[in-house]
Formats: sequence, structure tokens, C-alpha cells
Amino acid sequence: MSIKRSILLRVRVAFIAVCLFAFLVIGRLAQIQFVQKDKWVKASQVERLQYRTIKAVRGNIHSSEGGLLATSLPFYRVAIDPTLVNDEYYKKGIDSLAFLLSSYFQDYSTQEYKRRIHDARITNRKYLVLNRSYINYQEKKKMLRWPIFRLGRLKGGVLFERIERRFLPFKYLASRAIGFINEDKQGAGIEYSFNKELAGQNGIALFQKIAGGAWRPLYGVSEVKAEDGYDVETTIDINLQDVAESALLKALYEHEASYGCLVLMEVKTGKIKAMVNLGRNEEGNYIEDYNYAVGNQGLTDPGSTFKLASMIALFEETSTQLTDTVDTGNGKYSFYGQAITDAKPEGYGVLTVKQVFEKSSNIGTMKLITKTFASQPQKFIDYLHHFGLTQPLGFQLTGESIPYVKTPSDPTWSKLSLPWMSIGYELKISPLQILTFYNAIANKGKMIAPIIATRIKKADQVIKTFEAPTLHSKICSNKVLEKVKVMLEGVVENGTASNVKGTVYRIAGKTGTAQKMKEGRYTSSYYTSFVGYFPADNPTYSCIVVIDEPKGFRQHGSDVSAPVFKEVADKVYATDPDMYRSFQAGNRIIEEKIFPFIKSGYQSDLTALCEELKIPYQPDVIGDWVTTKIVNNKVEWISNAFKQSQMPNVIGMTLKDAIYILENKELDVVFSGRGRVANQSLPEGTKIEEGMSVYLELD
Repeated sequence: MSIKRSILLRVRVAFIAVCLFAFLVIGRLAQIQFVQKDKWVKASQVERLQYRTIKAVRGNIHSSEGGLLATSLPFYRVAIDPTLVNDEYYKKGIDSLAFLLSSYFQDYSTQEYKRRIHDARITNRKYLVLNRSYINYQEKKKMLRWPIFRLGRLKGGVLFERIERRFLPFKYLASRAIGFINEDKQGAGIEYSFNKELAGQNGIALFQKIAGGAWRPLYGVSEVKAEDGYDVETTIDINLQDVAESALLKALYEHEASYGCLVLMEVKTGKIKAMVNLGRNEEGNYIEDYNYAVGNQGLTDPGSTFKLASMIALFEETSTQLTDTVDTGNGKYSFYGQAITDAKPEGYGVLTVKQVFEKSSNIGTMKLITKTFASQPQKFIDYLHHFGLTQPLGFQLTGESIPYVKTPSDPTWSKLSLPWMSIGYELKISPLQILTFYNAIANKGKMIAPIIATRIKKADQVIKTFEAPTLHSKICSNKVLEKVKVMLEGVVENGTASNVKGTVYRIAGKTGTAQKMKEGRYTSSYYTSFVGYFPADNPTYSCIVVIDEPKGFRQHGSDVSAPVFKEVADKVYATDPDMYRSFQAGNRIIEEKIFPFIKSGYQSDLTALCEELKIPYQPDVIGDWVTTKIVNNKVEWISNAFKQSQMPNVIGMTLKDAIYILENKELDVVFSGRGRVANQSLPEGTKIEEGMSVYLELD
């Protein structure tokens, strides 16, 4: 009996506890519902509504001619609110819409797309991302013709969420100078260095949290509008950039080099017209992977191009003349127990100072500098400082390397340091800094910092302008300047770079071949370069070409880098109107058979070219696009009219013109090579159908 009572007592206690707990729960619910209702409603709203960032449209980067180097294009992510479609249109269009989505994205079946949309509709889900891929504006226009989508956002529920993505119209051309910036705000080039100006000011808009944790914008509700970024106008000339890249790329493949860089600069303005940086990837191809002209990876012993600084210091410090002589012996000489050799195995014997520079004699240069500065090496360093070779240039692109020039106070300084430095070793200087130094010689001794951006703009309004700052008003006396100009021209006329001697114009410059140091030891691989300016008598451009670790039996700057310089200089000279007019002596009519190559293109462009170069031509013909022929010592235009539905003849056109015409006909263009169109895969007159591609071969 006592056991039954005990069990009943326990049951009653448990029942009372359950009732008390239920009473407490009901009381708490009543308190939340009636007493704290406003508090929790507000909390719910806060969780479902949130102000979020609306990104500003990033500014454009322009070439010096106004062409686009980088721009932000609109891309879209496709979503839908299937609850907005009325039953009639939904039933008529859902099968076709699902089929089109499946065919386009090719990720889900027609049945799966239909199921996803239908499930969202019956569960009253107001926001469904149909695919995470981005589409472009043309694809968006096509989709707006699809069933249900054609009803628009309010009746069809379709949402095209705009996403801005960076686009380079010229693809990899100058891509390292243009640069990038990633989501962590890290990057390189103009994109990174001018990010503050390009980025603009983000806005704020109200978003609503919906099923699945996604957020959708509440259109028309905005607190702060985004302010688009400013545009950056650069000094890059895309045509010269193309010329420079083609010449360097060809040499890199020919010599199987590690990397190469080329910088072309206007002498008087410091404007960089072309900057090419190409490194070899694992597949053996060359890509714009690093700015070797500016950054730390390109910082190295410059080799013999540094001998110019040594000779200027010598001339400033002494009364040495170009005709003074130095005995370089049989090509071998010992400096403080270290054997030094010249390129010529049997030696050069007695050379004049001018010939020491022209032949790039290591022994001759070391002897001259050691004799003058061995007892006062700091004075030599002071000259280098005055020449602007010991400090960064303050270049506009972030990531400029800091030159390393050893001083007598350095623990590693030895008696050999001065002679080694005189020929470009035991110091590290970037290609851009060496070019700036040579440019000062071309610019009558005035050293200016190179620039790559000239203006910040908002539409047509100029916000800020940039000019090349003067680093040194005069790096050497006029007397010394004349001596080194003679030597630089002599290198090309009589010395190590005689293989690039000009015909109608003269080049002044210096070759460089430096042994590469690896793990503290000099190896049999080389860093080759050529730096100079042209035309020598009236310098317009300065240029440096660097090719690192060329393979094969030709591994000197004269054989590897100098020909690239010459190829670029020839093409620049032939296309620069000012230099061309100078050669034509102002008024001389161009003789038959030496017309510049004009084959096909946009008539107004070709007309402007003829007027600029004073080439006789016939009056305009009907039609924008023309081909040409030479008749009676003048250019005649032949109308090249294109039928909309037929393949045009684009042979002879520049790639830019050909792509413009063909893409307007909705053809996919694939091309290879450099230069003008030499062949086209679709013959002229071929009927164009949707989805067709055309292959262009350039030469």
C-alpha cells in the first residue's frame, strides 16, 4: 500500500511541475506578444532590412590618344520573382522559359529549371537566383525577348542585377602598366596606384533579407547615391605599345630568354609612350606578369650601360679629352689580384678614351676611374648621387624599386669595389632609372622624372594634371655633355652597336652585357641591354631594351637587345609625322615607289594621314571604307562598300578596323600574328549566319 501511495505522489508532483512549466511558457508568450510586441517587431525588421553598400562605377583608363585601355562594363546576374507573373502568362511561358535557361546556361535540365521556379512560386518565394554566372549587356537584351522575361520586372518578375567588371579592350597589351586591384585592395600598376581617383565613392541602399539568406535591393529606396570614379589619362600610345611589344616578343622567343622589358619615352616631356614587360611562364610563353622596368625583380647590375656615368664623372673631375689614350694591353689585366678581361680575347692595345667607350673596354674604363678616384672613392659616389642614380625617381606607379649603390662606409666595400662599380657591378639599378639618366643627356643635361599619367578627368572636366618634375636642372656641364654625345653616337657608328647603324637618321646609345650573379657567384648567364635615344642630332625619343638570360651563342647586348631598339626606332621614325617631315625637308614631294604602306581602312583616317605626310591623294569617294592604289604618283581611293549580310574584304586593314567591322556584323573574330590582315578564313561575299566565326591571319 505504501508503494502505491509513493508512486501516486510522484505522479502528482510531476503533473504539477508540467503545469507550472506550461503556465510559465504561456505567460512568457503573452508577455512577448502583448507587452514586448513593439520591441520584437522592430528587431525582426532590423534583421530583414539592412542598408548595404552600392559600389560606384570605376573610372576608365585612357591612352594618350583617348582610346580605352581599361573600363568597367556592366554584367548581370539573372534572378526572378515568380510570384509576380499572372497564371495565364505563367502557364503559357514556363515550359519555354525553362528550356531556354537550360539551353543557355547548360547546367540544369529543363525539368529542373521548371521545378525550381515552380517551387519558388507556390511557396511565395519572391527572389530566386536562376544562375550564378554573369551575362553581358547583349545577352541581357536577348533574354528580355524570352517568355515571361519579356513582361519586365513588374509583371514578369525578372531581375537583372548589375555587376561592374573590369575589361581591357586591348587584352594583354600594356596590361602590367595598366595593372589591377583585387578584393583585398592589393594590386599593381595604374589601377592600384590611382585607385583613390578611379574607385569613386560608394553609395548606400536599403536591402531586404529573403528566404535562403539572400538579400534583394528595394528599388527606389536609396539614402546615398554612388559617385562614379574619375578617369585617368595616360601617356601610353597604343600603336607604339603594339610596335614595342611585337619587337620585344619576337626577340624573347628567338633567344628563349627569361624575361624582357622595353620603355619608350619622349625626351622633352618624360612621357612614357610604351612600357612592355614580358616574363616566361611554365608553358614557355611570354605574358605581362611583372613590371621588370620598375620593380625589384628588374633591379640588377646594369653592366656596361653604367659606364656612361663613370665617364661623365671622369670628365667633370679631370681635363681628360676624348683623344687621350689608355693602354688596355692584351685583353687581360689584374686589379688588386683580380683578373679582368675585355670582350676581345687578344685585347685592344692602346685606345683613345672615345674608343674605350665605343669598344666598351672594361680594362680601359677601370684604369681611368681607378687612376682618378682610388684615393677618394666617396667623390665618385657623390657624382653618382648628383646624377640621380642613388635615389628612387618618385615614379607615379607604386612599387618602384630603390637603387642600391655601395659606399665606402659599407662593410662589404673593398679596393675592388670602385673598379667593379665603374663598369656596372656591385650596384643595382632599375631599367627605368638607367633610361632616365640617358634621357637627361638627350635633354641637354636636364633630368626629368618619367610620367605615365597626365590627367585626372570627370567627363570633359579636368580635375588634376601631371607634368614631369625636374630632378636635376643640369647633371653635367655643356662641355662634358658634348663629349658624351660624341661617344654615344660613336658606339653605334664605330663600336659595339655598329650592327644597328641607321640610314636616314642616327642613333646614340650604349650596349650592356652583365654576368648574372646567383647564390653569390657570377654565372655564364647574362643580362643584356641597350639604351639610347634617336634621332641623335635632334633627340625625340629615348628607349631602353632589356633581355634577361638569352640562350644560344649570341648573348651580348649588341646581338640581343640592340636590334630590338633599332626595330622600334625604325617604326617610330617612319610613323612619326614630325620626324618624317624633317626627313622630307619640309616640302619635298614623296617620289613614286617610296609611298608609306597604305592598303585599306577608314577613309577619313587615311585622308588625315596623307595630309599629315603631304602625300597627294584624290578627292573623297562615296563610302566610309576604302582600299587604295597608287596612280600617277598619288593615292586613289576605291570604295569598299559592305553588304550587311555578306562577309566583307578586310585584307590590308589594321586589326582594330577589321574587328570593328566584323563584330558589328555579329561575327566572332579569332586572329593570330601582328600587323595588318593578310588572310581571312571566310571569302568576301560569304553569306553571314548567326554564330559564325572568322579567322584572321595578320602579317
